[in-house]
Amino acid sequence: MDDTAHHPATFSRRTLLGGAAALGSAAVLGGLPVPGSATALGGVAAPGPAAAAPGGFPDYRYLKLAFDKATLTYPPARREVIFPCVRGTAGRIATPLGRFYLYYAPHDAPGGICLSYADSLEGPFREYGGNPLVRREWPPHYDFVTHVSSPHVLWNSQAREMWLYFHGENTTTRLARSADGITFRYDKIVLSTDMLPAGTRETSYARVFEHSIPARGANYVMVFMINTTANRRSIGWGWSADGRNWSFDQQPLIRPEEVGRTNLSGPHVLFRNDSAYVVYHTDQGGMRITEVGKDFSRRKQLGAFHTPLSTAPDNGRSAAPSFGSDGGREYMFYEAGDRLGGNIAIARAV
Repeated sequence: MDDTAHHPATFSRRTLLGGAAALGSAAVLGGLPVPGSATALGGVAAPGPAAAAPGGFPDYRYLKLAFDKATLTYPPARREVIFPCVRGTAGRIATPLGRFYLYYAPHDAPGGICLSYADSLEGPFREYGGNPLVRREWPPHYDFVTHVSSPHVLWNSQAREMWLYFHGENTTTRLARSADGITFRYDKIVLSTDMLPAGTRETSYARVFEHSIPARGANYVMVFMINTTANRRSIGWGWSADGRNWSFDQQPLIRPEEVGRTNLSGPHVLFRNDSAYVVYHTDQGGMRITEVGKDFSRRKQLGAFHTPLSTAPDNGRSAAPSFGSDGGREYMFYEAGDRLGGNIAIARAV
C-alpha cells in the first residue's frame, strides 16, 4: 500500500508502525507467545523451557517461513507481504486445493488479495496460480482505489461461505463472499471513517469473528485499527447480528496511552477461559494482549506477550497474528520483519 500518498505527515505509517526494526534498532483458533521466549539458532528458535503466556495461552516458537517470497509470481516486486489469515477447508469447501488456505497481500500499491495453500500448517505452502483473487478495480462496485490489502477471511457458519473483509482505501473496509474461497462476489462496504467520530482518517486492518453478545443482539464482533488527525492509532471494535450491517463503539476499545505506546495496530480476537482477549502489535515492534471479557466491557491490560526475534526473520518486528490448529498442535502465523521488507512466518506452540 502506498500509505505516504494518503498521509503526507513527517512520519508515515510505515515508520510509526514499523517497530524497532524500522526505527533502526536491533477451524482455527490458537494461542499466544510469551515475551522473549525465542532466540534464533540456525533460523529456528533456540530450545528453552516452555512457559505460560498471559491469559494462559501457550508459548510459541518460530518454526519457518510460510514460503520464500522471492519465488512468488505475485506480487511482482515481492518486497513485502502482510496480514496473514489462515483458514481450514475441511467440511467447508467441496474440492479444496489443500487442507489450509493462507490469505495475504502485498503492502505497496496496487496491493491485491492473494492465496497460498497447503495440506499442513507447517507447509509447504504453494502459491495459487490465479493471484490476485481481488484487485484494486472491481467494476461496477469500485472503479479504482490505490490498493486493496489486509485480507481477513471468516468461515461464516450460518451462510456456509468464506467471507472476505479487506480494505481499500485505508478509509474503507469491504466485504466479499465465496463458496470456494477463491472466486469472490462483492457484497458491500461494512466500515468507513464516516461511521466513526469526526477526525477519524483511517479504519483498516479489520478482523471479524463469530461471537455472541446477547445484550447487543450480536453474533459477530469486529476489531480494527483507528487513526485520527492527531496521527495516533488505537484499536476500535464493532458488533453485528449478520456480519454485514454493523454498529461501532464511538470510543476506542484500546488506546495506546493505556499500554504505554504511541500506536497500536493489527488486532486479533482470541477466546479462552470463558473470556475474550485482543492481541495487537505496537510501534515498538512486539505484541501485547488485553482481556476484554465476553461482552467486551473489560479492560485488563495483561502486558507484553511476545518479543520478536532480534535476528531474521523478525529483525525486531512481529505483527498481525493469525492462529490455527492441526493435529492437536497450535500455530501462529504472523508478519515477520521490518515494514516493506516483511514476510510471513510460522510459529508453533511448545
